Amino acid sequence: MQQWHQFLQNYQSNNTLERKQSVIIEGGKVIRFGDPIAERQALINDTVICDLSHLGLLELRGADVITFLQGQVTNDIKLLDGNNAHYTGYCSPKGRLLALFFAFSHYDHVHLQMPKELIESIAKRLKMYVMRSKVEITDVSESIIKFGISGANAAELLKPIFKDLPETDYALVSMDNGAIIKLAGATPRYEIFTDALNAPVIWNALTEVAKPVGADCWEWLEIQAGIPEVSLKTQEEFVPQMLNLDALNAINYKKGCYTGQEIVARTHYLGKVKRRTQLAHIASIVMPAIGDDVVDANKQAIGKIVRCVPAINTGFDVLVECRLENLTQDGIYWQDIALAIKPLPYLLEISA
Repeated sequence: MQQWHQFLQNYQSNNTLERKQSVIIEGGKVIRFGDPIAERQALINDTVICDLSHLGLLELRGADVITFLQGQVTNDIKLLDGNNAHYTGYCSPKGRLLALFFAFSHYDHVHLQMPKELIESIAKRLKMYVMRSKVEITDVSESIIKFGISGANAAELLKPIFKDLPETDYALVSMDNGAIIKLAGATPRYEIFTDALNAPVIWNALTEVAKPVGADCWEWLEIQAGIPEVSLKTQEEFVPQMLNLDALNAINYKKGCYTGQEIVARTHYLGKVKRRTQLAHIASIVMPAIGDDVVDANKQAIGKIVRCVPAINTGFDVLVECRLENLTQDGIYWQDIALAIKPLPYLLEISA
């Protein structure tokens, strides 16, 4: 990964000295390529490309992988046929989320993508349950290069590089030079998985038109798509329905038993989903932190910040988990600032 990041910095050195000096990479995360304000504006009008080194990737292979994962996660791993991807939750025995995986199968193995900060602890926990199963779990975060592209002409830019493109959300196409998944979003959006040999070639071809942007820009796109995330600060805070995993087709209620399944199923069948994740804007000059409490008019905690990123212009856009009743009562606040709730791009099933 160090070699890949060096390439990104050298790529910028082919441009102006000012832009080269602006490249910021911290803790394996590309913070920005240039002016962060201009990068956010590009999300609206341009096609952008973003390095996704801040996301970790586990590879699971072996004869018992499918059976093993079926007993661990909320979604049906048998549905991953090499041509698709899906989200799936990983819960504690109490039904609380330890991680949210973006999962897909690729040839003879399964990949689980999540924030890199979770990789070590999640890999260790999964290995505890392998026991005598024929399953090998490997951290491939450093060897598989990941980047995303978003914009109205994203598909047009990808066609000369990949002979086939996925056409529907979460469809996967694998080729010799990499794998590509179409993501949900208001504009066409794709994630590319490739190796150190092909990554520079693909990046150089795409950046002839696409504008490189920092990780916060991809975070903004994820938030607008209503995609939640579990971080170190929010592990075991939510049951899957609180993060809308049912609306994202990340829970399969017919797949059989898995860790935490009893709590997840009870929440569904008894109709007790009283808390959901909402898209909102906070008109603040101070950035909220992941895991911060949000409160009602009486300053009683009613939920938490799930994801947060600077908005296109001012303030911050967030995904916030909260009690549904507060949406129609006295409002939701973060540090005395009322949250402006925005519509999600998908429908939520609201309990009676």
